[in-house]
Amino acid sequence: MVVAACALTALAVAGGVAQSFRKETENTARAMTAGDPARAPALIRRYGCAGCHTIYGIPGGSGQVGSSLAGLRQRVYIAGVVTNSPDNLIRWIVTPQVFSPRTAMPATGISEAEARDVAAYLYAQ
Repeated sequence: MVVAACALTALAVAGGVAQSFRKETENTARAMTAGDPARAPALIRRYGCAGCHTIYGIPGGSGQVGSSLAGLRQRVYIAGVVTNSPDNLIRWIVTPQVFSPRTAMPATGISEAEARDVAAYLYAQ
């Protein structure tokens, strides 16, 4: 009984630490981008991002045309073209051809405000 209780306590503590880390990561992403990651899943579906990219947490987000967007916040470059910064990511999402005229990524019509939400989501993962 004592071993089981200790194991459950350890799991609860680990879960609390993970939840705290997740919240801290989301808050950092919000501050970096001035976006709201909670609004991003609907935007990602609306603009078809998951049709080309694998995006964690997005139902059907298993596209294979573009790269996976998992771990984007740790990358040095966006699409191998531009330094990874919040401003560059937001601009890339809105008008990727500005950075790379021959990119296969389309200009979807997403607004800057919406791109901030998507960037916040990607940095929060």
